[in-house]
Amino acid sequence: MKVMVTGGAGYIGSVVTEELLRGGDEVVVYDSLYKGHREAVVEGASFVKGDLLDTELLRGTLIQHKVEAVVHMAADSLVGESVKAPAKYYRNNVLGGLSLLDAMREAEVKYLVFSSTAAVYGEPAKQPIEESDPTQPTNPYGETKLAFERALRWYDGAYGLRFVSLRYFNAAGATERCGERHSPETHLIPLVLQAAVGQLPEVTVFGDDYPTPDGTCVRDYIHVVDLAQAHVRALHALAEGHESAIYNLGCGGEGYSVKQVIDCARRVTGRDIPVRKGPRRPGDPAVLIASSARIMRELGWSPTHQKLDAIVESAWRFMQNKR
Repeated sequence: MKVMVTGGAGYIGSVVTEELLRGGDEVVVYDSLYKGHREAVVEGASFVKGDLLDTELLRGTLIQHKVEAVVHMAADSLVGESVKAPAKYYRNNVLGGLSLLDAMREAEVKYLVFSSTAAVYGEPAKQPIEESDPTQPTNPYGETKLAFERALRWYDGAYGLRFVSLRYFNAAGATERCGERHSPETHLIPLVLQAAVGQLPEVTVFGDDYPTPDGTCVRDYIHVVDLAQAHVRALHALAEGHESAIYNLGCGGEGYSVKQVIDCARRVTGRDIPVRKGPRRPGDPAVLIASSARIMRELGWSPTHQKLDAIVESAWRFMQNKR
């Protein structure tokens, strides 16, 4: 299959590209390099530098490369920033997404896999979160992702553009050549590893009095390779006639606490990691875990790298190789 990956020069997008190429698909990466890295574009993929709001360039790329399906990864994704700059998030995540859909309509591309987020649920009333639970985003990031999901449903009904939307929390880990390089970095595992090598003086634990086994927040971490394989599986399911669907992606277990992540990083690196206790952050639920039962049942996907040690070890190897 000929696939375009928007945001394919980013963290998750580069690993999705790796998995597509490994499976024999042809890939064109479409990325503005606003946050992505040119060197992260996987060898064997074509590359087009462009913005999502450039509908004409998108349409031309789809036609020129005879694209049959799109994996849409390009988005702004910082919760705090979205609250301070909602206009940016609506422009890039909603208007940019609609530009892509219009280009796909004009080029007659009928399949799309969307990188969504469990932030669409807001602060859920129960754990684990299921796809049927209410969607009540508490920030513009989650709101804009949900807005695009809703647009997909209407585009499917009106234009026959079939989609799979994948909602997930915390992608983590790395492959040999692709890993996290965010600026600023906000994800726990790379921050902990940066503290291990002295790039940060310490790691701040925001609250240690939550109603969890060790008092720190519990979150769902999923290895980026498992995540990428879910995108590939969803894409091929659409091509084989699967109806449009929304799926959660999680580690398939009980999640991991902040303390467990720090202790694991100490084991993996063999280094001390200084920790500072900070106050709870407003709106931080004690536990956030996604149920992946539906995608396991309907698409046969299941994570194979879900152990925390494997996730942290892969991220540590990537960091060491890039230093």
